[in-house]
This record gives sequence, C-alpha cells and structure tokens, in this order.
Amino acid sequence: MPKLKTKSGSKKRFKKTANGYIKKKYAFKNHLLTKKSKKRKRALSKFSLLKKSNIKNIKKQI
Repeated sequence: MPKLKTKSGSKKRFKKTANGYIKKKYAFKNHLLTKKSKKRKRALSKFSLLKKSNIKNIKKQI
C-alpha cells in the first residue's frame, strides 16, 4: 500500500504539540469584526486543543 499524502488544508490549520495533542485556531475572526466585542475577538485569537473524538482523523491527515 502506498504512503498517504498529507492533506494540504490540514497541514495549514493544525499543529501537533509535544504531548501528542493537536491545536487549532478558532474560526470567525476574518471579517465583520466591528460588531464583535473586544473580549470576543481576543478570545478568538487564541489556540484551542481538538477534542479527543477528532484527534485520530486529523493525525491521519497530517
């Protein structure tokens, strides 16, 4: 069976951490920012960890 290619979309969106978790950025921070509060925009700038149910699929893609 041949090697799997890396999904280029996943490569751009996800990063592995040292402990084996996968971190991602939040969505909804591209446009229409004037109606969003400062607190909400600041929270959307941070990274979050993927849920355990999705980690297996994303690791396969990266």
